[in-house]
Amino acid sequence: MSVRVRFAPSPTGYLHIGGLRTALYNYLFARRNGGSFVLRIEDTDQSRLVADAEDDIVSALQWSGLAYDEGPDIEGSFGPYRQSERSDLYREAATRLLKAGHAYYAFDTPEELEAMRDRLSTDGNPSPSYDMSTRSSMRNSLTLSAVEVDDMISSGAPHVVRLKVPPSETVTFTDAVRGNVTFDSSEIDDQVLIKSDGMPTYHLANVVDDHAMEITHVIRGEEWLPSTPKHVLLYQFLGWRAPEMAHLPLILSPTGGKLSKRKADKQGIMVLVRDYIDAGYEPEALVNYLAFLGWNPGTEQEVFNLHELEEVFSLNRVGQSGVQFSPDKLRWYNEQHLRSLDNGKILMRAKPHLKASGIQASDDYLLRVINLMRDRITFAADIASNRYFFEDPQSFDAKGLQKRWKSESPQLLRLYAEALEEPAFDAEAAEGALRSVAEQHGVGAGQIIHPVRLALSGVTFGPGLFELMELLGKETCLRRIRAAVESIPAPSPQ
Repeated sequence: MSVRVRFAPSPTGYLHIGGLRTALYNYLFARRNGGSFVLRIEDTDQSRLVADAEDDIVSALQWSGLAYDEGPDIEGSFGPYRQSERSDLYREAATRLLKAGHAYYAFDTPEELEAMRDRLSTDGNPSPSYDMSTRSSMRNSLTLSAVEVDDMISSGAPHVVRLKVPPSETVTFTDAVRGNVTFDSSEIDDQVLIKSDGMPTYHLANVVDDHAMEITHVIRGEEWLPSTPKHVLLYQFLGWRAPEMAHLPLILSPTGGKLSKRKADKQGIMVLVRDYIDAGYEPEALVNYLAFLGWNPGTEQEVFNLHELEEVFSLNRVGQSGVQFSPDKLRWYNEQHLRSLDNGKILMRAKPHLKASGIQASDDYLLRVINLMRDRITFAADIASNRYFFEDPQSFDAKGLQKRWKSESPQLLRLYAEALEEPAFDAEAAEGALRSVAEQHGVGAGQIIHPVRLALSGVTFGPGLFELMELLGKETCLRRIRAAVESIPAPSPQ
């Protein structure tokens, strides 16, 4: 059987980076093995649906380059691909489980469930589950007569269908990441399979759909590991072969612990994919970084494009331990991928930011700016944020003035401006003139270089000064230098 994997998000919120990593690993595994990557929308929790969440999921996958082979908008042989459109399959499976004695009806009200927990709570078990040790004291088809059960169902009494977990059994499965995993059935609760609104829970729908869609490998987050024995039991009870399982390690916050939304918010870390799109991250950079959150290629190479990841990815190089999320490392990846683009592609990425900033310049000039800045940018928006390329500085960095603008700076800059009046003007001529002025007046070149940079850009950092001057042109350089001399007060002699 050819490899078939699925990414099955719930549209109860926008896609987060943990979900995108799960999608990525499924995608890479499918491509590495010549298989199919399926998008399935698990929308059975109708009360929590977010109207545009499915669109957000689809657009995030498209932005990331993770093209799925089947999904809600791509017809395949195993549709429909929204669980809300597959209800008949779940009812049929639930009926089979009920008839075989592997499931039962439960009529307990929320108040009765709460009373059970209060009654049976102990220091060792403060929140008792509905399981083999408690079900005999509850209102369900195991404790009521068949006549009572039929009457209650006929009268429309609210009820759910629960899994009947067998006592004294060991549930074992092999996980592609964690090896053999074993649970005792006493640790497994009688999971609700069909809710009172008639919709299936994740657990039943997940198993039914994975079987019906011929999914061969289930690759998902570690948080689903405790649910897996319930799924294994369902496969056994329904007489189906379970797919291979692989549970991915947790993504941890920089300070440790799972990267929850609450913790991420406190630490200023974005968790939604749409936020990374809006912030100007390169899709290749986010994908590359997420690939390394739990996996490594076994080599020193860190920077991969998506095709290269497809060629080398394997589950046997996915680790078990949680991996800390590092915004700084992600920014590094963004620098690597952005700087690997040719100038024309960087220009296309920068243009929306230039337009938003009200900056107008010819493509020829912009390409020259990019060529000068490409090894200094982290985001394409950085081209627009360095406004000194496009307008005279309106202010000067205060710390830079204090450190670099000395009592002799105005006179040295006047002399340098005079030297720049010569007809020839390029980076070489600008440097030669500066060093000549420095030598003639017995000062170090830095005593002119630093205040000139401040005069031209308003800041103390940037690309090579003389290359910047060539780009700005003689007229602009002279205007800015002379304006700075006139507007910046000379400090008192030390």
